[in-house]
Amino acid sequence: MNTFTALSTSVIPNPTPVVPAQAGGLLTILNWASGIGLVLGVLGVIIVGIGMVIQLQRGEGAQAIGKLGSVLMGCIIITGAAGIVRAFV
Repeated sequence: MNTFTALSTSVIPNPTPVVPAQAGGLLTILNWASGIGLVLGVLGVIIVGIGMVIQLQRGEGAQAIGKLGSVLMGCIIITGAAGIVRAFV
């Protein structure tokens, strides 16, 4: 019989993650930064959309697709960074 299978589950510890009291301010700053970043990201998508409408009327609509991709990539990075930092704090 393997020694690992012989251990009962009561012997193996089950730690629960606890956020330290000192991290409260950091989490507040992360929440604000994430919220502001997402609001600015939505605003950026709206501005790029308005620019696309204007450029489509001029016949230059293909250039705005790259800008939209940049704005969406920025939104993905902002939301992903906040989640990664929260996982480590």
